[in-house]
Amino acid sequence: MTQKPQSPRGKPAASESEELRERVERTRAELGDTVEALAAKADVKGRAKDRAAQVKDQATAKADALRAQTTDTVDAVRTKVSDIAHQAQDKLAGPPGAQGSRSVRDHRAALLAAAASTGALVLWLTRRRRKG
Repeated sequence: MTQKPQSPRGKPAASESEELRERVERTRAELGDTVEALAAKADVKGRAKDRAAQVKDQATAKADALRAQTTDTVDAVRTKVSDIAHQAQDKLAGPPGAQGSRSVRDHRAALLAAAASTGALVLWLTRRRRKG
């Protein structure tokens, strides 16, 4: 068996002390990383702020999507009501009096339902915008 070369005072040779220094440096680096990870886990306030910002961003995106969907729905309802109004106006454009008033009387329920639906939708959208 061979013995490791030692210095005159009984200390390990230079190559072995270099290896020990490298191991100490690696251990220090690993320990530093571990301490940073533990500090990040212990930072409850910072983690809560990050989560709150994430939830806020999600809520904003969802609100924007709902706002766009509501606008599209309102536009569709307005178009439909406008079409119904034009159809009613076209039917009323005949001879004054006789057919027009009869047509309105015959379709009064449908016209009132359309007007009530439009009013309810506008009221709902107005209240929703005030809350948001």
